[in-house]
Amino acid sequence: MVNSSITRVVFGEALIGRLLIMTLAIAIYLAFFATFLYLVGFVGGFDFLPTNVDKGIAVAPAVATLVDLALIAIFGLQHSIMARPGFKAGWTRIVPPALERSIYCLATVAALALLFAFWHPIEGRIWSIGSEMGQAIMWGLFGLGWTILFVSTWLLNHFELFGLQQAWQNLRGTEAAAPRMRTPLFYKLVRHPIYTGFFIAFWATPEMTYGHLLFATGMTIYIITGIAHEERDLLDIFGSEYASYRSSVGAFIPGLGKKA
Repeated sequence: MVNSSITRVVFGEALIGRLLIMTLAIAIYLAFFATFLYLVGFVGGFDFLPTNVDKGIAVAPAVATLVDLALIAIFGLQHSIMARPGFKAGWTRIVPPALERSIYCLATVAALALLFAFWHPIEGRIWSIGSEMGQAIMWGLFGLGWTILFVSTWLLNHFELFGLQQAWQNLRGTEAAAPRMRTPLFYKLVRHPIYTGFFIAFWATPEMTYGHLLFATGMTIYIITGIAHEERDLLDIFGSEYASYRSSVGAFIPGLGKKA
């Protein structure tokens, strides 16, 4: 009778813990999704938002450049360092492994919120497209970039990418399947279609200001750097299979960035 009571208590506590992890994962996912939507408007320069790439704290161009570069660097460092296997191994000694990916997403939300709040626009234009046709083409490319990005998250495993699957498996007490390499749809054209989507969305604008140019350039540098780190991890996981894949498929632009 005593053993039965202890079992119920331990099981109950474990279940409550797993439910809490699932609840946190869902809350973080929703916060991430809201932040992603703000990012679309931020890059697009949607004026109804409190801040965007061309709307924010006005300071001297030199100061704006330094602050904006620092904000991009914070995002890039958070996004890259927290994704490395060595960091994950140490981090999961502190946080539940089932929450590791969700906390990564939460840190991304914090880094982007910092960027949104303190971004300094820089006036002056590189180009400004006046024709309605030209503007429509640019907005079409802008939408295409975000669409490629969003669809690409579903091509492999959207819920794993944002931490929900890990929390769900923890709730059910099941183990994750061994990773296997797949190359559906966009992945047959480029190795990193999510980055392709970002690249198109960041550069496709009917009005390129100096501030937008700084943002697009900084994020493109992050994309190139991030790919280099990410592919080292993928080579460790998939070995010769991934090596063969990257020798025949471009990185984030079709045909470019193949590596023998």
